[in-house]
Amino acid sequence: MLLLAFTAAHWGWMVPIENAYENVPWLGSLLVQFEHIEWQGITFWDMIQPSFMFMVGVSMAYSYASRQRQGHSYACMLCHACYRAIVLVLLGVLLRSLGSESTYWTLEDVVSQIGLGYVGLFLLWNKPWKIQLLAALGLLFAYWALFAFWPLPESDYDYAIVDGKVYYEGFFAHWNKNAHPGHYFDQWLLNLFPREADFVANDGGYNTLNFIPSLSTMIFGLMAGELLRHRNDMKTNLYILITAGLLSIAIGWVLQAVGLCPIVKRIWTPSFGLLSTGLCLLCLGFLYALIDLLKWQRWAWPAIIVGRNSIAMYCMIYMVAGWILSTLHTHFGTAIFEVCGDAFTPLLENFSVGLCLWMICWWMHSRKIFLRI
Repeated sequence: MLLLAFTAAHWGWMVPIENAYENVPWLGSLLVQFEHIEWQGITFWDMIQPSFMFMVGVSMAYSYASRQRQGHSYACMLCHACYRAIVLVLLGVLLRSLGSESTYWTLEDVVSQIGLGYVGLFLLWNKPWKIQLLAALGLLFAYWALFAFWPLPESDYDYAIVDGKVYYEGFFAHWNKNAHPGHYFDQWLLNLFPREADFVANDGGYNTLNFIPSLSTMIFGLMAGELLRHRNDMKTNLYILITAGLLSIAIGWVLQAVGLCPIVKRIWTPSFGLLSTGLCLLCLGFLYALIDLLKWQRWAWPAIIVGRNSIAMYCMIYMVAGWILSTLHTHFGTAIFEVCGDAFTPLLENFSVGLCLWMICWWMHSRKIFLRI
């Protein structure tokens, strides 16, 4: 969330900086990690959405256990899960529609994706870990089979019309951009909503059905949360997290290496789901060791401020970041952001806007104002 907040003013600020330092290869390689990869592979930036979804699962292990202790019935909690799912889906649609001059129904936003899988995640809450694992792996296998056995498009398929692209030949061609069942499903589903123009394709290659494999990421998060909530031996917890993380990463890479499934974040291929889940597990293990085992906790305070108002921060990134930047320009001028040269202007503007957004969250936290769904 902090990464999003501190890039809210300019989503592509790394491009001009990279060009300014084109003669410094290591810096260019570093900055590439702060943008989504075009198709195959994974970058640091690609891990933001999997981390969100993984954390939803981890937090569910605690939140509904707390509701259960408060005496909430299962039916009551199920209704709450359904309510939360609907709100999250519609919130994603609203935020993606901001600034659009026409009706804009789309369901690939991270909060919409969380909402689409949330009830399914709840139904697995408090179930044995073997059932949860079977469900997660079953979703990944079913999604792989859907793509793998779906007929390839005809040789005269016009990729240009649907913003598609041929990245692969052979078996991997089942995962080419906008030439797969996820794309065809959106052409049917999104045109059921009122639109001024027919939906043809998502230019980034993202699809509504991504919520199916990403649900497995939330399930793995739920399993991790239950592990930490129930086991008292912290070193054993850490060992399980690290081992599971390394195993998940290895399986994800092997699936691509042997030619079964490419690693593509934009369509959330099962290999990407396993790889990103493994990285989430390692990250959780690292933070668990640092905060719970070693008790190094004070450094996390800036993240805690945002974490306790994550919905508020996410909404502000879309709704007020641009206004904050405009206001800063009005009262301080633009020269203050140009002191390091044009290449660094977007970076300084991002930092200033991000700091303002964080201070709003700090103000809300200090007054115990928390926006929850």
